[in-house]
Amino acid sequence: MPKRANPDVRREQVADAVIEEIAEHGIRSVTLARISARTGLAIGSIRHYFGDTVREVMRFTLGVLMQRAAGRATTMSDDPVARIVDVIAFAAPTSEQERRENIALVEYRVMARTDEELATDIAATSLAGAGVIRSLLRDALADRTIDEDALRREALLLFALVEGFSLSSALLSAPLHEADIRAVVTASLQRLRDALPPSGEALEEVGGTPGANEESREHL
Repeated sequence: MPKRANPDVRREQVADAVIEEIAEHGIRSVTLARISARTGLAIGSIRHYFGDTVREVMRFTLGVLMQRAAGRATTMSDDPVARIVDVIAFAAPTSEQERRENIALVEYRVMARTDEELATDIAATSLAGAGVIRSLLRDALADRTIDEDALRREALLLFALVEGFSLSSALLSAPLHEADIRAVVTASLQRLRDALPPSGEALEEVGGTPGANEESREHL
């Protein structure tokens, strides 16, 4: 008796075929016939797992892409500043497989501009990503003086780096280099920290208020 196929494995196989089709020919080229040709599955089998239209296949593949992008992070630094660098470096496509998945995700985002259903899914993911960056940045600047509006804007700037890495990678023929990603993010965070004054608590930990420190230097 032939071994029964695992439905989850089959769906993942179909999603991989959609990603490859998009990476090579664009999102508008995806059809059940092309998916069938790439997977070796009959169109009837694909319909068995996803229904009669390619729409459910496309939505499932988008979910797979977002899960893979979110799941790239492994271990991260205990240092709050280094943790932001880790998160953005993990999010950036730095391998060939990640580059191809990123191309597919960028094409989905372009399609979402005129597709309300896709737009809802993508907007929720983007909002969550921006929230993570903002939370991490708050920790990284705990020893600096910054108000909530400025924190929000700086977090938006960092998230724009994530978006920029994604778009540039989709237009390049090779993956981005992780060392370059880390260097750019580290330099951006260092410039931000250098531009902000230490918080009152941070000053107390190193020995007093700014005025007290100036008086101490005058007596030296």
